[in-house]
Amino acid sequence: MDQKAFFLKIWEKEAPATRKVLSRIPEGSDYRPDPKSRTAREIAWLLVQEEIALGEGLVKGTIEWAETPAPATMAEVLGVYDRRHAEMTAKLQALAPARWEQAVPFLWGGQEVMKEPAFEMAWGFLLDAIHHRGQLSTYLRPMGSTVPQIYGPSADEPM
Repeated sequence: MDQKAFFLKIWEKEAPATRKVLSRIPEGSDYRPDPKSRTAREIAWLLVQEEIALGEGLVKGTIEWAETPAPATMAEVLGVYDRRHAEMTAKLQALAPARWEQAVPFLWGGQEVMKEPAFEMAWGFLLDAIHHRGQLSTYLRPMGSTVPQIYGPSADEPM
């Protein structure tokens, strides 16, 4: 299995768990565990932005990070996630396997902060998304929600 096929296999395996966590964020909640922390909706939007930046950036050959304000509701965040995840998956699937080996610059505020092969950049984005999904899962109970199964049963969803 090549780099592209393996990445896409894991990308698709992780997506349902991410969708479940996002769907458990209560509408209207502005919960954050600390004033320095992002709200759950803001973190959810970060996950959406990461997928879009990765998919569009690998096609373009440059990933440019630009934070945009989160939509006003979780329903909007979920709607964008549902539409754009499928779109970004199709873009990633359409990339030539050789493209995954090419170096891709990552720009933040117009400055290049790293340049790595596309497959390394993709893994970095996916692992960061998994990290933030875990962060969100710790927000759920304090917000009055439940934690879904991610890699196995949770206290809220036994097998």
